[in-house]
Amino acid sequence: MTIAFTGATGQFGAHVAEALLARTDASNLVALARDPQKAADLAEKGIEVRAFDYDQPDTLADALAGVDRLLLISGNAIGQRVPQHKAVIDAAEAAGVGFLAYTSFLHTDTAEIIAVAPEHQETEKLLADTSDSLGVALLRNGWYTENYKDTVTQAVATGTLLSSAGDGRVSTATRADLAAAAATVLTAEHPAPGTYELAGDSSFTLGELAAAITEVSGTRVELSEVTGEQHAAILTEAGLPEGLVGFLVSTDAAIAAGELEDPAPGTLSELIGRPTTPLADSLADWLK
Repeated sequence: MTIAFTGATGQFGAHVAEALLARTDASNLVALARDPQKAADLAEKGIEVRAFDYDQPDTLADALAGVDRLLLISGNAIGQRVPQHKAVIDAAEAAGVGFLAYTSFLHTDTAEIIAVAPEHQETEKLLADTSDSLGVALLRNGWYTENYKDTVTQAVATGTLLSSAGDGRVSTATRADLAAAAATVLTAEHPAPGTYELAGDSSFTLGELAAAITEVSGTRVELSEVTGEQHAAILTEAGLPEGLVGFLVSTDAAIAAGELEDPAPGTLSELIGRPTTPLADSLADWLK
C-alpha cells in the first residue's frame, strides 16, 4: 500500500507527514512537492519525495505511478485552485489511484458567504464526476484554530478584539487534529469513501474568544463590536490591502451567518480517538 500526499512542504502537509508516520512505515509514503529540495527533511525520515507541480499537468500522472491512496491537500493559490485540483484528479484517474481524499471546507455545500467555499464546491463537483473505480472521501475541514494566532497576539498588544461577527460561533480545529483525521482515513484497512464534517468539539463566539484570551494571557481584552462597513473602514485605515480587508470582513459575515459552526460535532474526535485540542491549549501555546 502506497499513500501519497500533495502540499508536502506546506503547514498542513507537515502535520500530515507526522501523522502518517505515526500510523505507518515511511516506506509506504510518498511526499509530493513542487520543489523536492524543500522536502529534504521528509526524505531524511525515509519518505520518498517526488516532484509534483500543479502547473505542469502532463507530468502529474507519472508522479503518481504506483500510488494506491492519495491525499489532495487543497492548494493555496486562491483563484487558481479549481484547474489545479482538476489536473490532480485527472492524473489520479490516469495513474489508477484507487482512493482519493480531498481537504474541503466545513459544510461547503451550503456555504454562501465564506470566500473559500466556491473553489471547494467546484472541486467537489469534479470529484463527484470521477469514475466508480476511484473512491472519494471529502474531508471538510473546519476553520483552522491557527487562523486566529495573529489576531490573538494583536489583541493582547492592543487590549481590543475587533469583530463584526455578532453572536456567530466558530467551530475551529487545529491543523494537527485535522491532519490526524486525514491520516486515520488514509491508513484504514478499508478506507471509507464519504463526506466527513471535521470540526472541534466546542465552538465559540468572538466575545468568548476575547474572554479566553484575557484568562490565559492575564491581559484584559475587550471585544469591539462593529458593523461590517465599520470593520472594513477600520482595517482600510490601518493600511491593510483591499483584498485582505474584503476577506476578513466577509469571514466575520460568514461567522454571523453560522457558516463556520458545526451544529453536530463529533466526527473529528471520533476519527482521532480523543477529544479535539481545546482553544485554551492553543492560546497557552501561542502566548507562553
